[in-house]
Amino acid sequence: MVYINVAVCLSVLLFVIGLSVGLSMNTFKGRNALDLAPLIDGHNDLPDNLYNKLHNDLRTFRFEDDLSNDDVWGRTACPTCFTDLPRLSKGKVGGQFWVAYAPCESQYKDAIQLTLRQIDVIRRLIQRYPNNLQLVTAAGDIETTWRSGKIASMIGVEGGHSLDSSLAVLRLYYDLGVRYVTLTHGCNTPWADASPVNEGNVYNLTEFGQTIIYEMNRIGMLVDLSHTSHNVMREVLAITKAPVMFSHSSAFSICNNYRNVPDDILQLVKKNNGIVMVNFYNNFVNCNDSKNATMEDVIKHINHIRNLIGPDHVGIGADYDGISIMPVGLEDVSKYPDLFDRLYESQKGEPTWTKEDLEKLAGRNFIRVLQAAEAVRDSLSSESPREDIITANELYVAQKNEGLTPGSCQTALEWDQLKTTDEVSNLSTTMETITKPEAS
Repeated sequence: MVYINVAVCLSVLLFVIGLSVGLSMNTFKGRNALDLAPLIDGHNDLPDNLYNKLHNDLRTFRFEDDLSNDDVWGRTACPTCFTDLPRLSKGKVGGQFWVAYAPCESQYKDAIQLTLRQIDVIRRLIQRYPNNLQLVTAAGDIETTWRSGKIASMIGVEGGHSLDSSLAVLRLYYDLGVRYVTLTHGCNTPWADASPVNEGNVYNLTEFGQTIIYEMNRIGMLVDLSHTSHNVMREVLAITKAPVMFSHSSAFSICNNYRNVPDDILQLVKKNNGIVMVNFYNNFVNCNDSKNATMEDVIKHINHIRNLIGPDHVGIGADYDGISIMPVGLEDVSKYPDLFDRLYESQKGEPTWTKEDLEKLAGRNFIRVLQAAEAVRDSLSSESPREDIITANELYVAQKNEGLTPGSCQTALEWDQLKTTDEVSNLSTTMETITKPEAS
């Protein structure tokens, strides 16, 4: 009788366990993946709004409040404002790249100063909210920080013009905590073409541009190919020793905007073991000015990349606060869980997203990429810093192309010849002036 009672009890216990497991499986939602892995967004331009609206004076910035309807920061008053701590929490954001951006107009002028101001305001914002944010500079600290209840806050520099063609500046940015540099913005640098060049070329990636890639590999700085021309994307992927990232780009096959990534390059990203972090900007996801984009449009991009190169090479780089039009259903940083719910509830013809796949999309893919870049850095630790200097002729041609007087903004000894040379370069000087696009 005792054995029978024990058997009955065990049977009941196993039934209850099985039932609870079955229920938990049936009630799993895509958003639950964000409790298992940190959601890491590759690009948020809040620091640019802090500069434009407050001149980086944080004393009146109430980041701890829901600013959705604020007189200064609400959507009515600020069409590009989507971010505050309550909405980040609601969005289950576990890691965020805050972007230090200086406009293209600052190139050859005060780009470094403006970029340093933005790095400074990011660091001060993080320090101002120590219970919510923590500066992270190593892949191994991202999950630890997230599990402690804080947003792992990282710094990206958007636009290679912020380097002023200097390897020394690149290294110092890294020392200040920057972990990716976007090689260009909407303007060419003297050593790399920007996305408006599309499939054409002005400089492509020059020899000095290749040196920048090698030095980024050596120090562990991630190479971000968003905003570069398609040819520069290809050239970088042919030489880099570390995985690359696209911090906020989508799929060219779905929306043929020059800011997006063509299929052949997506295949190279897979071979490189890199990541494309999908942008939410209306004009980059639906290519249709007659109607607003929706969450469904963003899902098409995510699924296209996943179908073509697998779930290990896609992430999220929404571009909140850098753009003015967001898709319906993804109106601000609180909406990420809705996106993950929808991906998990795959429809006919769509790939099936498992819990593990969603964790990769959320943040594990990016962590792997950063870890790989750190491994390359460690493998190159015996190499000395590169001391290459861009040639005076390259600067001369680039500044002529921008309608500037070559050498007028240079005082360093190595650029003295820029003030007297008038040689004619074989590089094109007929390129039209490229203005800053609406989206960052």
